[in-house]
Amino acid sequence: MTQSHQILAALKAGQHITPIDALNRFGCLRLGARVYDLKQAGHKIHTARVETPSGAFVASYSMEPQA
Repeated sequence: MTQSHQILAALKAGQHITPIDALNRFGCLRLGARVYDLKQAGHKIHTARVETPSGAFVASYSMEPQA
């Protein structure tokens, strides 16, 4: 299963994914690029800016859970 498929499955399950999550769970160093590819394929993925405990801001991706 490709990184894009793994990320899409997690998003469809209602999970929120940040770049560090993608690295730890899927070995994905370029989450933004994978999300761009998925958006280009027609998936409606939401992007939110979240603050980390260190004070840095990162993107958090999500989509409506699907049955």
